[in-house]
Amino acid sequence: MRIANEQELDLVEISPNADPPVCKVMDYKKFLYEQKKRDKALKSKATKVIIKEIRFGPQTDDHDYEFKKKHAEKFLKEGAKLKAFVFFKGRSIIFKEQGQILLLRLAQDLEEFGKVEQMPRLEGKRMTMFLAPKK
Repeated sequence: MRIANEQELDLVEISPNADPPVCKVMDYKKFLYEQKKRDKALKSKATKVIIKEIRFGPQTDDHDYEFKKKHAEKFLKEGAKLKAFVFFKGRSIIFKEQGQILLLRLAQDLEEFGKVEQMPRLEGKRMTMFLAPKK
């Protein structure tokens, strides 16, 4: 404590469980500042995963399908993940097979741009499928 007071620094306990406890003389505020700076730098280097969504109906027409397929292609080329889903409204839930066929057709058409991460799966009133971009 005396050494820390003489140098106008802080006495920081490093390992309290050791016998005797390990302490270090340092400027604690400067230490916290540098630690925050390091954490921020690591956080900025981390890759952020972007997920784009495309919504279909169970009876989506060919022209609409092609239009949405072009958007999906663009998203995958940009490096974003794609969440394609078929939304069933009201009694349209009886067309589950059509929704699954639509999503599998999309996966097949986008095979050269991305790979299927999760096959079509029905969750409540929507059937979802995830595609990840190819490197």
